[in-house]
Amino acid sequence: MSTPTSTPSSATHGEVRQQPQAWRDLRRLLHDRGPALRAFLDPLLARPDLRIVLTGAGTSAFVGDIAAAALRRPLGRRLDSVPTTDLVADPRSAFADPAPVLLVSFARSGNSPESLAAVQLADELSPGVHHLVVTCHAQGRLALDRAGAERSFVLLLPEQTHDSGFAMTSSFTTMLLAVLCAFEPQHLDAVEQLATAATAVLDRAGDVEDLLDPLPHRTVFLGSGPLQGLAQEAALKVLELTAGRTAAFHDSPLGFRHGPKALVDDRTLVVVLGSADPYTARYDADILTELRGDATARVVHVDPPGLTGLPDGLRAAVLAVPVQLLALGASLRHGCTPDDPFPGGTVNRVVRGVRIHPLVHPLVEGGGGGR
Repeated sequence: MSTPTSTPSSATHGEVRQQPQAWRDLRRLLHDRGPALRAFLDPLLARPDLRIVLTGAGTSAFVGDIAAAALRRPLGRRLDSVPTTDLVADPRSAFADPAPVLLVSFARSGNSPESLAAVQLADELSPGVHHLVVTCHAQGRLALDRAGAERSFVLLLPEQTHDSGFAMTSSFTTMLLAVLCAFEPQHLDAVEQLATAATAVLDRAGDVEDLLDPLPHRTVFLGSGPLQGLAQEAALKVLELTAGRTAAFHDSPLGFRHGPKALVDDRTLVVVLGSADPYTARYDADILTELRGDATARVVHVDPPGLTGLPDGLRAAVLAVPVQLLALGASLRHGCTPDDPFPGGTVNRVVRGVRIHPLVHPLVEGGGGGR
């Protein structure tokens, strides 16, 4: 095992390594706030026509993708993951269904323009909408605006999860576990198992970084079900932390054959995020066999030990850790500063330059410039 190059001098390194403790802190927080959270959620979940919409931007949107795929079957109801970036751009489509809505907003800072606009548009287009805000920043505008607001509940996560680094790491996994445990409280019993498994991954960080020898110029992340959302987050982490110097892609194991596989060459690293579902895992095995038979790309199957009996939604939090270590190691090998990979400000920690346009209603669209 090599010595990790991701030195503790970066905030991002510390925020990756703090995740097991952050999850334990989350468990205590949810035990304390559980009765109030249940009082808010249970009457809503008693409504069979309730539509749950999970929303966020970038990494926060991928929390929704993973959680929606993980929760549909056990909750037996409709869950839609709609990024705030889609919701704000086409709000009438997002809220075309007249069913009552619970909007679950994920936000590290709670200050992105789309996050704020999404809740306002929901109030305007879905009368009676309820809001569950899952955020890491007590002083963010989203938390402050919704605290004490009618039909709203703000779930503020442990303070350390408000990552100061550029990329979302502990905020991502802790928001994911928070929403899974909010809707399925029995998952709190699995948090210690998850934390122990993640610690074991962190203790072998050098093994992860060995995958970067030689440094790939392309990375591909493949996952099915809830892990498809994680594959998308993994690709974003590599792009963010290497400032785009390593091209990164995502797909499902089945979808990858339908064209995207064309990008594979001998400088490509393909990471298959292993599913615990026995049926789904067959497709993981098939793509692993195929790619290894091609003898072109380097292929890795990520399936950390210590997660026996856990569903993929929960496992995604632990599988995210080696992905983060991989992105962090690639960042350093490219000579980037992980906490600030875009010193010129072309990409920012909290998005800038977004103009939120007023919603013009159909009756006044068109003539006279919509006035």
